[in-house]
Amino acid sequence: MSVLVTGGAGYIGSVAVERLLAEGEQVVVLDSLATGHRAAVSKAATFIQGDILDRELVRHVLAQHDVDTVMHFAAFIEVKESCENPRKYFQNNTAGAMNLLDTMLDAGVDKFIFSSTAAVYGNPGSTPITEDAPTRPINPYGLSKRMVEQILEWYACAHGLRYVALRYFNASGATIEHGEAHHPETHLIPNVLLAAEGKKDIVVYGKDWNTPDGTCIRDYIHVLDLAGAHLLAMRHLRNGGGSDCFNLGNGEGYSVLEVVEAVKRVTGRNVPLTMGGRRAGDPERLVASSEKARRVLQWQPTRGDIDTIVRDAWNWRQIHPAGYAG
Repeated sequence: MSVLVTGGAGYIGSVAVERLLAEGEQVVVLDSLATGHRAAVSKAATFIQGDILDRELVRHVLAQHDVDTVMHFAAFIEVKESCENPRKYFQNNTAGAMNLLDTMLDAGVDKFIFSSTAAVYGNPGSTPITEDAPTRPINPYGLSKRMVEQILEWYACAHGLRYVALRYFNASGATIEHGEAHHPETHLIPNVLLAAEGKKDIVVYGKDWNTPDGTCIRDYIHVLDLAGAHLLAMRHLRNGGGSDCFNLGNGEGYSVLEVVEAVKRVTGRNVPLTMGGRRAGDPERLVASSEKARRVLQWQPTRGDIDTIVRDAWNWRQIHPAGYAG
């Protein structure tokens, strides 16, 4: 039996593949390489370049490789782009996931682990955020993911699909082999590392938020801890566990300036900053309650310290200064 990892050439997907292989799983990666990197796919995995919207290809992959579980990471993730081109996001993220699910059901594959997002909550009324908080996405990206969650709920009820939806907060960090290489890069930690290298200018959006240092607070979670949660979710389903959704975060937040200070400590370099005004739509504080994942999945993040997260990301950049390009 094999695990199919869609989007396995991307940041989180490639680390999940690394962990699956280390656990002795047979892994098949399906990725269009629209945003992923062929060099990010471990050589021990079977790689197939293709689109999740190609139903015949997906049907062939499921049958040819005796797939019993699908981990679905293949999605576009840029909030700004989703507002400018919502069609792209609903077609790939929502219609693509539905095509994948329909093909799975036709093939008798009933276990699905979904890479969801904290963006389904929009601007939450309080923190830490629990899974029963209202889901009010404020951009097409978050809505495209929430729509898939709703499809999963109905497919589980009507068709016997068994799923786990994992709502990530801020994925960060790296392994020795796999790290973050988005183009363009929009995430804070890799951008601050680029600034430490003199390759990027950093603007801090607002220093008058109601936080200890006046800058926004976010919950950062190491990509290895995220990948570990996917393995536990797979084990949960294989052992007969019920369908559910779980937040994945550390339960602690770090401000923008705390991240900058961590980068300074780890790299020994200065990080030049420009202080700007608040950015429309930015929540002041996003911190997860992951109590449910800890209780049900027995998940325990082990790399929550911000210096550890930054150090792992920095070490990967030193080994891969050109990302996956060289």
